[in-house]
Amino acid sequence: MPTVQRGDVVELQVEKFADEGKSLARVDGYVVFVDGAVPGDRIQAYIHRTKSNYAEAKLDTLLEPSDLRTEPRCRYADECGGCKWQHVRYDAQLDKKQQSVAEAFRHHSDFEEVDVRPTIGSDRPPFYYRNKMDFDFSADRWLTRAEIDSGKDFDTDFALGLHVPGNFFKVLDLQECHLQSELSARIVNATRDFAKERGWKAWDIRNHHGFLRHLVIREGKKTGDVMVNLVTNGYDDARLEAYGAFLKAEFPEVTTYVHTNHTGKSQNPEGEETVLFGPGVIEDEIGDYRFEISPSAFFQTNTLQAERLYEVARDFADFQPSDRLYDLYCGAGTISLFMSGYVDEVVGVEMVEPAVENARANAKKNGVDNATFVAGDLKDVFTPAFVEAHGEPDVLIVDPPRAGMHKDVVGQIADLSPERFVYVSCNPQTQVRDLDRLNTLTSGGYRIDAVQPVDMFPHTPHVENVVRLTRV
Repeated sequence: MPTVQRGDVVELQVEKFADEGKSLARVDGYVVFVDGAVPGDRIQAYIHRTKSNYAEAKLDTLLEPSDLRTEPRCRYADECGGCKWQHVRYDAQLDKKQQSVAEAFRHHSDFEEVDVRPTIGSDRPPFYYRNKMDFDFSADRWLTRAEIDSGKDFDTDFALGLHVPGNFFKVLDLQECHLQSELSARIVNATRDFAKERGWKAWDIRNHHGFLRHLVIREGKKTGDVMVNLVTNGYDDARLEAYGAFLKAEFPEVTTYVHTNHTGKSQNPEGEETVLFGPGVIEDEIGDYRFEISPSAFFQTNTLQAERLYEVARDFADFQPSDRLYDLYCGAGTISLFMSGYVDEVVGVEMVEPAVENARANAKKNGVDNATFVAGDLKDVFTPAFVEAHGEPDVLIVDPPRAGMHKDVVGQIADLSPERFVYVSCNPQTQVRDLDRLNTLTSGGYRIDAVQPVDMFPHTPHVENVVRLTRV
């Protein structure tokens, strides 16, 4: 039986970091996962959930702070889901990310004695690093503890910001955010005022009505391009033109304005896109290459660290001038083009058609003539016929979404058995799963030569990880 009960406030000595940004403590051997705590803290914590072998708690009172703590920059750091680790010293964040990758291999992998290198961190202060942010409109505003304690009256029928962690409905009405840029925060605040003055209704996710759904801002960190994408429920010419005129007048930095008409129930900012001014795309640079990015195309969120990530992947691939490279899940072709100067030929595959169109435009823009891009779902497209048409690869790089690779794709890679294989992942757990499956299916198997975490997402528990494998 648990030694604590739901509703208890208990004193804890926090031992170590755990998964999902939490930390771990114990009460008579019974594990308690705590939000907001740091190893070395002595705290009082409120138990809000109990299971047979663990409990979940929230930090109630900080009795003695850990040396690993630092003062958060943002007033919403304790309640917003954007960056859960602003209270953790940056060097400690990097250590934890190395530890999380090492534990994924230690506890979930059949590979033996995998050595994980120290995490490559950001050379610049770890703020304002994101090139894309999706802000949500909501008719259900979450009030912070400070707002409640102020005794003021707030309009809870309109919010523009980020969702509260674990709450599908409530949105924090953010007046500041240190993830993207100061310009981005000013656009958010001005857009909120503009819409509220005109009585435009925010989306009600419970009842599925309202006009305003999302505000998506993309920035070219090296080019200065800025895209504003207003996602609404339905198309209203007068409103969209008015907002465009407002952007032109108040934010001349905005280089393109896009509208997305999204009438479905999904919370993803998707739908029919219309360019209202500007080219409808922005451009950014990674290494020596310049990339065109459409509203829905995938592009690494941290432009500056993406260059470090791709340098690691390039070095791990150990390219030869005669190599044929397959780049699976290629997105807008960033990895493909970055590697194109080191190989004879690159073949990229991506499911999202607009991203493939971007990749082809990017190749043309950069004068790259040895890269071919194919659109389609990899589990359907990546077949023996595909390999026969494009030739067998000498090197294969994959950078799949968080869910990892489809088992059929892993099977096809095993059938190909490329000599060198580089797996880039934002989820070490699914990465380890896929590599174990590949090793089992491949005759002779693979050995892991190097594992390198790269911090693409400061102040969050997320980590990008690169693994180099060589066929045995």
